[in-house]
Amino acid sequence: MLQKDGLFRRREESVFRPTPPPPPAAPAEKPAPHAEAKPADKADERKEAKLIVGPDIKMKGVEVTDCDTLVVEGRIEATLDSRVIEIAPNGTFCGTVAVDSAEIHGRLEGELTVRKQLVIHGTGKVSGKIRYARIKVEEGAELAGEIQMLDKTLPPAGPQRKLS
Repeated sequence: MLQKDGLFRRREESVFRPTPPPPPAAPAEKPAPHAEAKPADKADERKEAKLIVGPDIKMKGVEVTDCDTLVVEGRIEATLDSRVIEIAPNGTFCGTVAVDSAEIHGRLEGELTVRKQLVIHGTGKVSGKIRYARIKVEEGAELAGEIQMLDKTLPPAGPQRKLS
């Protein structure tokens, strides 16, 4: 038979007891020149901002900003300024793209500016106005439209903003 005391008794371990704050730390000394630098606090580290448009998702009329990596598995009609765009074999992007690097397995239609490297895989289809710093086109890929290499003497173009 069960004892009621055992079921309903408050256990000491489960009682919340706040811990006192730690004593103030002594002023930090400068590390010796040969000492290794400590890694930054996890709170200071910024996680990658990644947006995945899934295989059955359709987005239209959006502007994607502050995104490090956009992965397109569905269909998106948008304006994008990002670090990386990855288009899956069944993915489609229509619109304006400005990125550091692009990896295209699916379809991209519109205006594409790649500040570093553009890779179009064998299943990729890119059409429109394409500007790039470096390009790699695999056998079987389709590339059509106005194609231009970026001027290497100019710094990479960032987001275009009008000044007032």
